[in-house]
Amino acid sequence: MGKTTKFLVTGLSALMLAGSLAACDDGRAGAEGAAKQLASSLAGLDLGPVALEGTDTAAANEQLKAVFADLGDIKPSVAAGEVKLDGSKATVPLDYSWKLGSAEWKYSSQAELTKSGDKWTVQWNPALLVPELKDGEVLDVTTARAKRGGILGAGDTPIVQDRKVIRVGLDKTKVDAAKVESSASALAGLVGLDVAEYTTQSAAAGPQAFVEAIVLRGFTADITEAKLKAIPGAVALPDTLSLAPTRTFARPVLGSVGQASAEQIEKSKGALKAGDIVGTGGLQEKYDSLLRGKDGLVVAVVPAPGQDAPAEGTAAEGTAAEPRTLFEVPAMDGTSLKTTLDVKLQQLAEATLADTGPASAIVAIRPSTGAVLAAASGPGSNGYNTAMLGQYAPGSTFKIVDSLAMIRDGMTPDSKVQCTPTLTVDGRTFKNAEGYPASSLGSVALRDAFAHSCNTAFISARDKVSQQQLESAATSLGVAVEAPKLGADAFLGSVPGNAEGTEHAASMIGQGKVLLSPLAAAVMAASVGHGAPVSPQLVLNGGTQSGDGGASDGGASPTAGASPTAGASPSSSASATAPAIAKPVTKAEAAALSDMMRAVVTSGHAGFLAQVPGAPVGAKTGTAEFGKDNPPKTHAWIVAVHGDLAVAVFVEDGGLGATTSGPLLKEFLIAAG
Repeated sequence: MGKTTKFLVTGLSALMLAGSLAACDDGRAGAEGAAKQLASSLAGLDLGPVALEGTDTAAANEQLKAVFADLGDIKPSVAAGEVKLDGSKATVPLDYSWKLGSAEWKYSSQAELTKSGDKWTVQWNPALLVPELKDGEVLDVTTARAKRGGILGAGDTPIVQDRKVIRVGLDKTKVDAAKVESSASALAGLVGLDVAEYTTQSAAAGPQAFVEAIVLRGFTADITEAKLKAIPGAVALPDTLSLAPTRTFARPVLGSVGQASAEQIEKSKGALKAGDIVGTGGLQEKYDSLLRGKDGLVVAVVPAPGQDAPAEGTAAEGTAAEPRTLFEVPAMDGTSLKTTLDVKLQQLAEATLADTGPASAIVAIRPSTGAVLAAASGPGSNGYNTAMLGQYAPGSTFKIVDSLAMIRDGMTPDSKVQCTPTLTVDGRTFKNAEGYPASSLGSVALRDAFAHSCNTAFISARDKVSQQQLESAATSLGVAVEAPKLGADAFLGSVPGNAEGTEHAASMIGQGKVLLSPLAAAVMAASVGHGAPVSPQLVLNGGTQSGDGGASDGGASPTAGASPTAGASPSSSASATAPAIAKPVTKAEAAALSDMMRAVVTSGHAGFLAQVPGAPVGAKTGTAEFGKDNPPKTHAWIVAVHGDLAVAVFVEDGGLGATTSGPLLKEFLIAAG
């Protein structure tokens, strides 16, 4: 091949390559780059880096922020799709994804790009942000509130359900700004709030705010409609709230509901927000997620603030149109919690304790099923769940446990024991209660010593009944073990497995380090009535809520007589520390214990219970000393079995069990029918 031909071929190749490159340089790379930049800027909610046509960047950013303002701090994920070229114009789909709680809202819009010289610009249109969005429209995000589940009692009787309430507060739209402080101060004084705190809260709220002060079931003698009207801006708004029949009904057990506090919102890690209704304390808090359900949400396009929606069919092209829903997540209503509480018996228990000054409790259990029918804490408990969480020395009621241990050591109710006026153990003198009958001293039947509660007779048995045997007998009666069916936080008792000397002697009369709650004492009596260990049950459909279980760890204990809140915290699962029931009480053993409990009524301290109609009542009284006063203060106890009902009555600082708790028990049993 000659030189001329060679140069000709080379030149043609160069021309062909140049033509190919020119054909590829159709602007796609620039358009794709502009599209990616637009997607990135939209995801950051800042259009500063984007070249726009039809508006300036500042105006576009202002409109973007207004459109998405109701979404708060949430930012979308935005991806640019495939660019479609048409000469100097291009279109590109924009795929949005918003994380709205646990929901994901996805949609696509379309952007138009125009090439001017070697630069691609984006044609501004609010529909870039949301399909078909027009000028003068923004997004509105509202919560679709889930209906909170109620709490049901025995036979699915409604306990906690929606009831009418009045929300009292200050409506700042109805009072001059200059009078907000004086109105807030007057309203706080009327409803009993801290004046300075409520005034500060009212001042800090926005000009359109309703600043809630109190929620009432109805107007009272002190807070009347007329008094509210006299305060500028004070209003009473009708509403409903999940409430029990009365303000006090089983409140320490059930808990309450109200708006989430700042602390609860912070601890929820985003699960709660201001205005959410949540449970506080008791079952309402323990099963809050079950009861609360799950709120839904609605994302809609609405006219921007200050712009009214146009009349139907009158909206001009490109201007705000009728509100329309873009995305919706339906609310999932909460599930009602089913319990075993008997409304009548709970109200009766609370009424029985109404005039009792010290902390007190009545717990009623159905032995055949373990159902907790009532768990009432008296007004002296000041809102504390004394019935289920109290930790107190049980006194002579614990002689039920002693007697079981002694029966297992070969004794019967007719076996003889020595009841002496006093007994000294390692230098400490124990004696019987004041007024102990002389006729029951000396060599008496175990049944008689039990009926009259001879301390010295039971302490004398300490050499035959070890502390470990006491612990075993307690667990045999359902005490100091876990309660897997209870479904609520509770203290089921603490009976140490090791104790010597005076501590072991004190254990024989339910003192020392032996502690029971009124619930545990009722379980002990119920196990005698049932002829087998009873495992208490309060919640029927709690599932596997966090903390579900019920028994205390049976470990650390408060000093006798100390405030219950100062003692060991109840644990919802005691499996790691509470002993198992190695040797359940038998029907024969329970029959012997029932015989002795009946003797307490027929010949012992609780003769007043013979007047209770219906099935024969078996009982055991108890008095436990606490504190350092001289004479010492005492807890007053009594437990009883009446047919298929086991009851424990407790009064802290109550004197003698027979004279203080006994009459309360009699009143309860007769009224219970």
